[in-house]
Amino acid sequence: MKIDIERISEGEESIRIRYKDRTPAITRILEILENDGTKLWGKWEDETVCVSCGDILYLESVDDKVFACTADKTLKIDASLTAFLLETADESFFRCSKSMVINVGRVVSLKSLSSNRIDATLENGEHIIISRRYAVEFRRLLKGER
Repeated sequence: MKIDIERISEGEESIRIRYKDRTPAITRILEILENDGTKLWGKWEDETVCVSCGDILYLESVDDKVFACTADKTLKIDASLTAFLLETADESFFRCSKSMVINVGRVVSLKSLSSNRIDATLENGEHIIISRRYAVEFRRLLKGER
């Protein structure tokens, strides 16, 4: 694939994508471009704040409440994990257990564990266990087969 990048000093920025067949790689690029700037609103301390979905490390459901964790904040959001995944339609988010969704783009290392589980280390050093139920699909995602 040939990539042409041109810096401009004035005028409107644009991106042009030319392809013969819509491959999984082209689809991922288009999804990234279409979802760029997706925001999530949640409660933090006594205020309602907005964060970019790209800043989210993971989402976790605890006692029927959903929390979105960034590097410096934990927001309570008014949505289920399933609703979040459907609304964002961002392939960088992956359901790794019944109660957790991780941002694959924020994973820095992986380690295989017994019972076909995976230990994912995030940018902030937290370890998230990908359960064996989701590990096969996660491996497919890493191979680009999703």
